[in-house]
Amino acid sequence: MLPVPFESVPAGVRAIAALYALCGIYLAVIGTLMLVHYGSVSMSAGAPLLFGLELAGPYMFLLMALVGWAVAWGLLKLNNVTRHVAQLIAIAGIVWLWPAVSDAVAMANVKALIPGGLGIIVRVIVAWYLAQGNIADQFQRTGHESD
Repeated sequence: MLPVPFESVPAGVRAIAALYALCGIYLAVIGTLMLVHYGSVSMSAGAPLLFGLELAGPYMFLLMALVGWAVAWGLLKLNNVTRHVAQLIAIAGIVWLWPAVSDAVAMANVKALIPGGLGIIVRVIVAWYLAQGNIADQFQRTGHESD
């Protein structure tokens, strides 16, 4: 695959890549703190991003940080497989957040509804944006062309 100039990457893809990179940085910092200063950070700090995987400990935080960085890098390189992975991660996040948001609505708990609802909204925007035809075409054009 040919290198992609940063300027040719759509602004929305750059923003989504930044979002994945920031999530990776957050998870790396929390995971590192958990390893260096045992007990200084609660495992629940990763709950909004790991959906139960935080119980596996700091190494899961670091592994998921690497996944976030890899997705960010792949999006900036306009790798089509990475686009699909980013969509899958966003859709999985929607599915995992749905019960918590439904419960918050049923209980009229605004304090729980706002972060859960915003989490779903952001994930829907990510999945929708990456699924658009013109954006998908940008990813297709950077692949190997057959002669």
